[in-house]
Amino acid sequence: MCKYVSKINTNTKFVILMHPKEYRKTKNGTGHLTNLSLKNSEIFIGIDFSKHKEVNKIINNPKINSYLLYPSSNSIELNTQKLPLNNKENVIFIVDSTWACSKKMIRLSKNLQELPKISFKYTEESNFKIKTQPNVYCLSTIESVFCVLTLLTEQKVENLLDKELNSFLKPFNEMVNYQLECAENRKIRNKIK
Repeated sequence: MCKYVSKINTNTKFVILMHPKEYRKTKNGTGHLTNLSLKNSEIFIGIDFSKHKEVNKIINNPKINSYLLYPSSNSIELNTQKLPLNNKENVIFIVDSTWACSKKMIRLSKNLQELPKISFKYTEESNFKIKTQPNVYCLSTIESVFCVLTLLTEQKVENLLDKELNSFLKPFNEMVNYQLECAENRKIRNKIK
């Protein structure tokens, strides 16, 4: 899928906190595709990030606004609320895991619990057709980051072009199409046997 990746540069830094189970996935790791697609991003692997040196360095930096992308009753909903404007760099932490594992990661990571949460409303269904989502509103990591980038561009926090946003999901869509095609080919082969 790497041939479909078009790296984009963002003002916002995205830090992907990836569960070890996600890290081992090679067939449908949307966190990996997200990282490959964003110049200003990095991945840290783990479950409890409370004492993670690099994560804490970012969180404790007074020149950085750190946020956690995670639904919460008191989150900043990007559809209707703007991120505070100041001269600090914005860093958004993304938990890349199943919903069950992500809850555990946040429960164990006391430093993440303290961060302001951001979220968004999305009415479309996930295009991750090869994986069953726990709820209709659940999106893959790359789809979630796409929504955030779109909303931050509308807010003028980002200055991404339409063509950059439009190409961002291409590796993900190609991966889904490829896996659907493979599943269809397996069905055909099994019918022949």
